[in-house]
Amino acid sequence: QVQLVESGGGLVQPGGSLRLSCAAPGSISSIYAMGWFRQAPRKERELVATVTSGGNTNYADSVKGRFTISRDNAKNTVYLQMSSLKPEDTAVYYCNGRSLHGLYYYAWGKGTLVTVSS
Repeated sequence: QVQLVESGGGLVQPGGSLRLSCAAPGSISSIYAMGWFRQAPRKERELVATVTSGGNTNYADSVKGRFTISRDNAKNTVYLQMSSLKPEDTAVYYCNGRSLHGLYYYAWGKGTLVTVSS
């Protein structure tokens, strides 16, 4: 089973910041896009942000201006810097690689839980 390992989640107050990390088991330099996804209780998994091998980024409307995705190919790691966090951001966050046509590279991992609450 080939999985990514997400880390960095935790409890944070509204308006706070958190940085998530996603460690890949191998090289990610050739993967078209790496992305972060999240799933809240009783909700479907949704796309949060993606970054292509060329550095182009895309964000869900709900997180634009607050989240920043980046990838470090040398470290085989993807990051998600989150700021101005809201209770609505509470979810389990996952990362994965995607091909140009939307196919996932890895099996889904355990994810990391982010809880935004006062």
